Amino acid sequence: MNRENFSNHIPLKNIEITDPFWLEKTELVRKEVIPYQYKALHDRIPDAERSYAIENFVKAGETVRRLKNGEEVPVYPADKWHYDDNNAAPEAFHGWVFQDSDVYKWLEAVSYSLLNYSDKELESKAKAVIDLVCSAQLDNGYLDTLYVINNRDEIFSNLKDFHELYCFGHMAEAAVAFYDATGERKLLDAACRFADLICKTFGENGIKGYPGHEIAEMALVKLYNFTGERRYLDAAKFFIDERGKKPYYYDIVLGKETVNDNYHYNQAHCEPRKQNEAVGHAVRGVYLYSGMADVAKLFNDDELYHACEKIMDNIMNKKMYVTGGIGATVDGEAFSFDYDLPNDLAYSETCASIGLIFFARRMLEIKPVARVADTVERALYNTVLSGMAQDGKSFFYVNPLEVLPEASQKDSRKRHVKPVRQKWFGCACCPPNLARLISSIGEYCYTENENMLYVHQFIGSRVKAENADLVIKSSYVQNGKISIEINPKKRFTFAVRIPSWCNKFNFSVPSEIKDGYAYFEICDECIIDCDFGTEVKMIKCSNRVRANTDKIAVTRGPFVYCVEEADNGKNLQMLKISKNPNFRIFENEIIADGFREKECETLYSDWREPELEKAEIKLIPYYLWGNRGENEMSVYIRI
Repeated sequence: MNRENFSNHIPLKNIEITDPFWLEKTELVRKEVIPYQYKALHDRIPDAERSYAIENFVKAGETVRRLKNGEEVPVYPADKWHYDDNNAAPEAFHGWVFQDSDVYKWLEAVSYSLLNYSDKELESKAKAVIDLVCSAQLDNGYLDTLYVINNRDEIFSNLKDFHELYCFGHMAEAAVAFYDATGERKLLDAACRFADLICKTFGENGIKGYPGHEIAEMALVKLYNFTGERRYLDAAKFFIDERGKKPYYYDIVLGKETVNDNYHYNQAHCEPRKQNEAVGHAVRGVYLYSGMADVAKLFNDDELYHACEKIMDNIMNKKMYVTGGIGATVDGEAFSFDYDLPNDLAYSETCASIGLIFFARRMLEIKPVARVADTVERALYNTVLSGMAQDGKSFFYVNPLEVLPEASQKDSRKRHVKPVRQKWFGCACCPPNLARLISSIGEYCYTENENMLYVHQFIGSRVKAENADLVIKSSYVQNGKISIEINPKKRFTFAVRIPSWCNKFNFSVPSEIKDGYAYFEICDECIIDCDFGTEVKMIKCSNRVRANTDKIAVTRGPFVYCVEEADNGKNLQMLKISKNPNFRIFENEIIADGFREKECETLYSDWREPELEKAEIKLIPYYLWGNRGENEMSVYIRI
């Protein structure tokens, strides 16, 4: 690695989003999503699955109060992933073992929103939730409501299956964000006490274990970056270094002999430095890879960075949907084998694309590679935005590329695919994750070091960087045009990504093109106008992707488009797009010339040329599908 390439993202408080497209999204999160999720966490959404999240903190706070008073506290089983009224006592923990994390992600989204907009009422609600959270912390710093409520003696006894370190990770990230937004350090102090306990408990002289569900690694790095406490960084490195060593820690705990590499699901099948392929649970994977990239950068660890490079290349070249979705199979919510990207069986969890964006940003901070920034764009404008309805009150957990409502209802293999967004989920990781990403979108646009400033994403904004102040005026989503006003504070090099979908581009100022970026030498105030020549394109898959032989996807700029039954009628598989489709653009719609194949009800018959009728095919951006009721949808169309 070349340290001269290293950069850092620009702090969110130095970025003011002015882009109409993204202002609409951040306002939706602030005004609708965050209040709606507050109600969901308090179990106040009619006909929605119960969260139990706030209820668990109330119970845990009462448990801590009783322990401090020397009262006898009952013990309940802590041996399942999910607890409800049918398998748990009323006073015991309820919900999924990772339920605490939903509250932390909500707090993190609130924090980013408060950085953008002052809101005393929202801040007051967040402080009340923080008071409740902190009331549930044990004297030694431990905080996980499952074990605080049910059984304090089993803390850290099942790292593989249960989620104490995962919940800690989200707590730490929320704590840093809330302090940054408000200056209030109550949650930060609580997170540091928990981190101190982790540092004392794990290590060469302690437990040689590591999280079953990763995120603690990058959260500890964030705590280190914020507090300067080196032990947090060392703990993150320990978790990565220890992972996958044989005999496996998980086998040692279970008292069994390690006989094969059987922990792909947890990315613990081998040491991270030796991994070269994205495997296992997709969200766990990209969270681990994000932590690996953080540690690689801060320790200047070439071996770990090259592992990250290989994994990122594997994702981008062999395991990512055209929408930026990852995790092709419902079995383990996982990466499948190379080029296995089924459309109608896709899992493509919203959280997985969000985690991919986390990973990509960290890789860009080590080395600017345009294809990695393209991946952020693809995931952001398609799968991530698809995860939320236009009114902010329903959500997709799974983001398929083809939907037949009847199959979702009657085919057990496809029941994870929902034809309409859901009000809430018992396992509700995606909605608050989506809210925190959109509220912090500015952090994914720019990076800089002492002599360089990079623009990776084109979102209209005002930016106060170390090298310069910027005003970016963007009509990128409409026509691919951006105007960048630069007021330099010193001489520096300015770099702008050239999107991979762009065949023709123009800059108003001379530049040098390198690795997908245009480089400009800046010494005086100037304006750089960028035109990326947006056009409608037909995109094909590798012919190794069996699901998409002789099919194409339609894209325009950063957006992937799809067809819906609401516009094109039933049986979307009957549509064929013309090789010369004469695309017409009308705001959010694209009209294309094509054909509809005449239906044949005879199950088997002699082959003959199909009968085709001319048809206009209407396409809409993929992220907008499912907002008009239950209907068929498809990204890929026969050609």
